[in-house]
Amino acid sequence: MSLPQQEQKDQAQPDSNNFVLPFSALHRDILALVGGKAANLGELTNAKLPVPPGFCVTTTAYALVAEDAGLQSVLDTHAPSQAGEGRDAQRLTDMAQAARHCILATTIPTEIADAIIEAYDVLGSGKPIPVAVRSSATAEDLPFASFAGQQDTYLNIVGIEAVLDAVQRCWASLWTERAVSYRENLGLDQSSVKLAVVVQRMIQSSVAGVLFTANPVTGKRRQAVIDANPGLGEAVVSGATNPDHFVVNTTTGEIVERRLGDKRVVIRGTPEGGTLRSEISDNSNEASLSDEQIRSLAELGASVEVYYGQPQDTEWAIDPSGQLWLTQSRPITTLYPLPANVSMSDDELRVYFSINVFQGVYRPFTPAGRSTFRLIGSGIAAGFGYPQPDPLNGPSALIEAGQRLFFDVTPALRNKLGRRVLIGAASKGEALSAPLFKQLTNNPRFSIISTKRWPLMRAFEKVFEKTRAPIYILQALFWPEAAVKRVQKTAERIRALNFITPGLKNEERLRGMEHFVGNFLDVIGGIAPVLLVGLGSQALAGKLLGDLAKPEERQVVLRGLPHNPTTAMDLELWHLAQSVSAHPDSVEHVHANTPEQLAQEYRTGTLPPLLQQGLTAFLALYGHRGVAEIDLGLPRWSEDPTHILGALSNYLHLNDPSLAPPVQFQRGAKDAENMLAELVQRTRSKGWLRSRLVHFFLRRTHDLVGLREMPKFTIVLLIARMRDLWWTVGKELEQAGRLETAGDVFFLSLPEIHTALAGEDMHNTVLDHRTVYDFEMRRRHIPRVLLSDGTEPGVVSTDADDSSQGVLRGTPASPGTVTAKARVILDPTGAQLLPGEILVAPSTDPGWTPLFLTAGGLVMEMGGAISHGAVVAREYGIPAIVGVPEATERITTGQRITVDGATGKITIEEDAQTPEQGLVE
Repeated sequence: MSLPQQEQKDQAQPDSNNFVLPFSALHRDILALVGGKAANLGELTNAKLPVPPGFCVTTTAYALVAEDAGLQSVLDTHAPSQAGEGRDAQRLTDMAQAARHCILATTIPTEIADAIIEAYDVLGSGKPIPVAVRSSATAEDLPFASFAGQQDTYLNIVGIEAVLDAVQRCWASLWTERAVSYRENLGLDQSSVKLAVVVQRMIQSSVAGVLFTANPVTGKRRQAVIDANPGLGEAVVSGATNPDHFVVNTTTGEIVERRLGDKRVVIRGTPEGGTLRSEISDNSNEASLSDEQIRSLAELGASVEVYYGQPQDTEWAIDPSGQLWLTQSRPITTLYPLPANVSMSDDELRVYFSINVFQGVYRPFTPAGRSTFRLIGSGIAAGFGYPQPDPLNGPSALIEAGQRLFFDVTPALRNKLGRRVLIGAASKGEALSAPLFKQLTNNPRFSIISTKRWPLMRAFEKVFEKTRAPIYILQALFWPEAAVKRVQKTAERIRALNFITPGLKNEERLRGMEHFVGNFLDVIGGIAPVLLVGLGSQALAGKLLGDLAKPEERQVVLRGLPHNPTTAMDLELWHLAQSVSAHPDSVEHVHANTPEQLAQEYRTGTLPPLLQQGLTAFLALYGHRGVAEIDLGLPRWSEDPTHILGALSNYLHLNDPSLAPPVQFQRGAKDAENMLAELVQRTRSKGWLRSRLVHFFLRRTHDLVGLREMPKFTIVLLIARMRDLWWTVGKELEQAGRLETAGDVFFLSLPEIHTALAGEDMHNTVLDHRTVYDFEMRRRHIPRVLLSDGTEPGVVSTDADDSSQGVLRGTPASPGTVTAKARVILDPTGAQLLPGEILVAPSTDPGWTPLFLTAGGLVMEMGGAISHGAVVAREYGIPAIVGVPEATERITTGQRITVDGATGKITIEEDAQTPEQGLVE
């Protein structure tokens, strides 16, 4: 089909057999046929934006050439021979070289060459015009990976022979070493990627460059960043020159930054084809763009961003007549996403605090997990007297961004009491966030605003009435044993829940579950007052002690605390390991198989009998838990005990009886009792009454603070019961053909599940959700605090000198000093931690704690003094430091480090010997 005929089919779906298509026929729905760059140019063309005309040589042409060249045979020859070899550098290098050679050695089939010749002739009206020939891969310019610069571009190509040669070289550039490695790192199947080629009329620009529609450094939205240089944009894109740099606020047109470069390198097209690079004298006294041109570029960028609905990285050119052209656009994939429907006004700035960070979960939440939080959030809001119009959507303060959840804490930050509570809570639970909030208090847009106190007082009055908090506070103060038993009974009632009510349809069961969770405070609201008494007693004891006790001495009182369900879980697993260790055959079996193999044997009931029975009993009590357990969409240990079996295998390597967890726990409990008595003795010098009060509050601290884990333990029990129902719904939808598998139900939100039960097919919805989730799983940087303009507040470290000397600092969490090898672990599932090694992790939740029993120390990037990891570390008596920025990057596995849990100081001793086990002082 000829190019003119193609142009008459702008709105039609192109035939996948076409070798050539004009820009007007391209759109994002045919990505597999034309690749990312061409699809974007087609979208921009049809949006009537100023794009130089051109055509696309489709992936159909590439596939035919690759087949003729025998490319698949090359890829099969260099495929990884075993698991784990996927990123072997030499193998990838050999693959890339062989693939390029076979593509370049192949003659372009006549039918493809004829189609390109005809399209080029139409584009130039029969004249050999200069064109740009650009690669357009199917895995390129995607919302989650730009692949910028991975394939080749050829500029100012003149004449059909030169065009055909450039097209073939573009095909071969799909197999450069950098492109192959980039795809491998993203986990893309090498054989599934294809390449189209864009042939576009060349703009012989007087000035050109790049424009970001959001600031790629700060993340600030509605701020265009422009780099410009005389001649072709290649000088800017390739980094060959020091261009002019402009930053523009797009809402006002204000140029907020203007930095002129020397612009020494200029690249221009030559009449006979190709480009000429020249170096000129310093040109930093004259801007390459006028203010009017800068603002016009910013306006054009804003139009592109509005069209795509997300920030864009564009390339542009201005021809000698002053005409502005858009030559490329791709998403900026490095920015952290903002919530949907965020305010675009510069006058309204919101502050979002990461729930993921606060809960120690880097990874995104599944749609099921986010739905659970929304429903629970609605239940809490209703308990405070603010019932939500749609409980499934959650309260307005619960914000989603990047598949993760945030709290909108703007109202708290602008309230005098709320600000104090927010900063205080962050300093205890997520230490690195507290200085960020303090920094924001200096911003006039977050100044204190006067609010009436009566609504807040009435809200707490409703909560107190609903939860009977005053009665339970008195009970915890004067009858702590009764309070503990009541809390434990609450947990057991949740354990006994069953949402799969016989005789009801799944739609009715879901409504029943939603109603139950919607009364969340009625369900577990009575737990919080007991914990508040424990934490309040700890604070009051600290005030009464004053200078009579060092912070690390007060922390000793928190060792070996009773009633902590997470500690009890870990010790129960240890007892199971001890039972197994008494049977050499079982020990040998555990060591001879991987945790994955052992988990499979457990599911088939073929583990050694003692281990099979013991693990069954353990999971009956704790099988509702898991890694990132607050996400309903993730497996519980009862479904997949791989992690537990890996931890049990680790325990079997601990041979020193003095380091046995029960021994350490009892030692910690004894130390706590001794320190409690010592602190009471010290206060006698301040009077009888103070001594009695210190004893009372320290005793309540010891009796009740162990319940700090109980609210989450109970919530996770509730989530597990909800998950049981979710599975039942998934099986129904699988049988009805609306889902591929029952497990896909966890990639649906509650409203989507209701839609599916009503009869709608959900295959494409699940696929879309999984695609975004898989991308977000690869995101490493998660902001603790995010502003609605896309920026993150940052605090400059005061320990730069320490850092340069191999010293890191964080928040002291558990006293003691340990020197040992570090083990950096990003995901606990299947992780190996040898006895005595120091665990270095981004964050931890209860799913990590089985590793604590054999750890010599703990270092965490996130958390505060009362965060989960800190609490459990203190109970086990292992030195711990939390809130250490970039700990998993600055420390590497095998390094010998010293952790001082009393001062928060970590010393990296890279050249020292690395003993198998550290010594704890």
